[in-house]
Amino acid sequence: MNAPASATADDTGLAAPATKAPTAPPATPDHKAHARKLWLAVIGIIVLVAGVGYGVYYERVARFHIDTDDAYVNGNVVPITPQITGTVIAVDANNTQVVEKGRPLVRIDPADARIALQKAEADLGQTVRRVHAVFVGDDKLRANIVQRQTDLTRAQGDLQRRLDTGASGAVSTEDVSHAQDAVASARAALVSAQQALRENRAMTDDTTIAQHPDVQAAAARVRDAYLALARTTLPAPVNGYVTQRNVQVGQRVAPGTPLMSLVPLEQAWVDANFKEWQLRSIRVGQPATVTADVYGDSVTYHGRVVGLAPGTGSALALLPAQNATGNWIKVVQRLPVRIAIPVEELRAHPLRVGLSMNVDIDIRQDDEDGKAAAQAKALMATSFADDKTDVFAKYGDEADHDIAQIIASNAR
Repeated sequence: MNAPASATADDTGLAAPATKAPTAPPATPDHKAHARKLWLAVIGIIVLVAGVGYGVYYERVARFHIDTDDAYVNGNVVPITPQITGTVIAVDANNTQVVEKGRPLVRIDPADARIALQKAEADLGQTVRRVHAVFVGDDKLRANIVQRQTDLTRAQGDLQRRLDTGASGAVSTEDVSHAQDAVASARAALVSAQQALRENRAMTDDTTIAQHPDVQAAAARVRDAYLALARTTLPAPVNGYVTQRNVQVGQRVAPGTPLMSLVPLEQAWVDANFKEWQLRSIRVGQPATVTADVYGDSVTYHGRVVGLAPGTGSALALLPAQNATGNWIKVVQRLPVRIAIPVEELRAHPLRVGLSMNVDIDIRQDDEDGKAAAQAKALMATSFADDKTDVFAKYGDEADHDIAQIIASNAR
């Protein structure tokens, strides 16, 4: 049987007491103080190096950058509203759907508008025919003048012959008087015919059938009816995403009723809310580095400052804060600064309105020559190059074509 570890056996077989292992001498107070000073020195050196490093970084980089995470994507919200009254018979787009410019979104019952257009077209055709008759009347009135001139010449000849033979007593005084009356009547008929021609010319001089005021008035009524019919279909004025759909099939709508909205994401920008003291060095044209929380640091947008809001959000609110009671507490205000982003970067990495952004503005750029402001203006123009629409222009061209056909077919 083995002996315990705490005892050993001698030659007599008796257990001898075990000897303890040697231990290190306890640390003296001087050693502890030395170790503490060493650690404090290391920490001090680290803090000093960090401070110097931050000072160099601040002097060379940080003091030229102003950043904020109180920034959000903003954009245009294009409302789709009708211009006529009617009943919705079809809705061709829904929320989150991407639509192209010119695509029909909502259709309104066109029956009433079509009847009004047919009536206006018939009225235009009748007006053209009536005006055409006025133009043709010039020739008739000229012929009538020639006839009246002939009658006057004949009456004057008859009177002269009677006067020549009246001295011999062959013609009675009564016949001479009748001849004189005939001359006066023929002269009056000639004057009346001439006045009728002048009156007719007043309706036709310096104009054509198509440019006649009566025809123009009737054509305007056709154009109005044609536009009313065309407006029964509401197209997308821009490319964008459908949102805020409020319209339903069968709904009776009036002009100005909000039906839905379109958001063109290629026209998005960033509104960065900077504190008052941060605005001292912000100028239009300065470059800005922008990142989105949705993409993280893997995607960086290179924008520029294109404008500063004329007032803070609280000042321009629908119900601005007032201080009539005198219990005023100062709160640091923020001012929206607009950051434009190149269209090609938005196309590569689309943003949604309302997303959170991080903005860092480089304020080192000197704009004494105005180049930065010019670049910002150019970027703004590029970003909003599609902030217009021509989808409604074709309605007027189609109406003019219809009017020209009606005039041509009735002015023969």
